[in-house]
Amino acid sequence: MSSLREAQKRMTRELLLREGLRCFEAKGYGATTIDDIAAAAGTTRTTFYLHFPSKAQLLRELIAVVDTILTTADDPPLAAVIASGDRAQIRTWLSRKIDQWPEIRPYVTAAHEAAASDAEIREAVDEWFESAIGDIENGLDRADRFEGSTRRIRGVLAFGQLEFSSVRWMRRGWDVGRDEALDLMTDAWCALLAD
Repeated sequence: MSSLREAQKRMTRELLLREGLRCFEAKGYGATTIDDIAAAAGTTRTTFYLHFPSKAQLLRELIAVVDTILTTADDPPLAAVIASGDRAQIRTWLSRKIDQWPEIRPYVTAAHEAAASDAEIREAVDEWFESAIGDIENGLDRADRFEGSTRRIRGVLAFGQLEFSSVRWMRRGWDVGRDEALDLMTDAWCALLAD
């Protein structure tokens, strides 16, 4: 009986996450209420609070979900790609990220909207970005490439290009063709991280 109850709790939690993301996508983070999420999941505000102490906590968990979506596709992982310094590997890694943009769009859009007004989400987004920047820095450390004092800023600049490009694409689409953008970003990443 206990395992059935635990399975039901997991299913309800997953349903709240899924419907929360749908509500954020449809109405925006700020306009979405806990009652909206609970109703979309076919449950109540009380049930929502059994799983999440706040709307921000639900979004924090969605940020963890999107991070898993992004990093699960990394073979080899980012730090290893950067350590290799290989242009083809960098291009392949960036291409894979670009291919994930349609899937991650609702997560990223909600996180950015919420971060603008919610310190808890801003902190979660910063932690998420710091993880990727740390992977880049780690790869440069492993390769012992560039002066140690420049490795972090190189990671910040490279990741900043990718993040800005993804958010811009999510709002406006491509300014140039996908492959042209990929080639230019690969050039920039190689100049920052591999040359």
